Amino acid sequence: MNEHREHRLAIGILGAGEIGSTLGKLLAQAGHEVMLSSRDPKARAAEAAALGCEIGTLEQAASFGEIVIAALPLSALGEIPVKTLAGKVVIDTMNYYPARDGAIATFDEHREATSERVAQQLNGARVVKAFSAILAYDLPREERPPVEGGRRALPVAADDNAAKALVAALHEQLDFDVLDAGSLADSWRFERAKPAYCIPLNHTQLRAALTAAERDKELPHGSWRRKPRQD
Repeated sequence: MNEHREHRLAIGILGAGEIGSTLGKLLAQAGHEVMLSSRDPKARAAEAAALGCEIGTLEQAASFGEIVIAALPLSALGEIPVKTLAGKVVIDTMNYYPARDGAIATFDEHREATSERVAQQLNGARVVKAFSAILAYDLPREERPPVEGGRRALPVAADDNAAKALVAALHEQLDFDVLDAGSLADSWRFERAKPAYCIPLNHTQLRAALTAAERDKELPHGSWRRKPRQD
């Protein structure tokens, strides 16, 4: 789990919600320099420091990171500083929730993967869809529910193979198996309400779940949620 620590990265995280702050803490523990972002950095400075992270504005976090993690509501996509991210690897963790983000016809009609829209908006960034099909409280190794036959696997999709490999290495550092889920156009297979979404699966099970996904069919809303471990 620690074999990659010698390659220390600067990682900017756009957002400091559950996914952003949990990833920030884990990546800082893995030896990386991490900056979270907030609308009010001063108000959350102590919280960020307790996680082992710095904190700044969206622009500052985007500028700080060699790799940038977009962990905002999808409805905030337009707030992301596009020019600052040109040429950078951007990990897209965002998912479409109509009740929160507003109805978007191309998503509701299953004509476009959310990450395709993200890549179009962040023109020039090397977008990788990752860390988007797991609940925040399942990210820490000690909190994960048991998975049959080995480690939990997570899907990663991108059009840039070098960027995909870099993000896959981060997964390995956090003790996840990685499944190459294809291009951004293929990433609908692990979006919200698909069989692979936020379900604890090993590599073989995850591949089967991705294969079983149907574009116009969804699991019952919220069926992927569970209570955090209490033990």
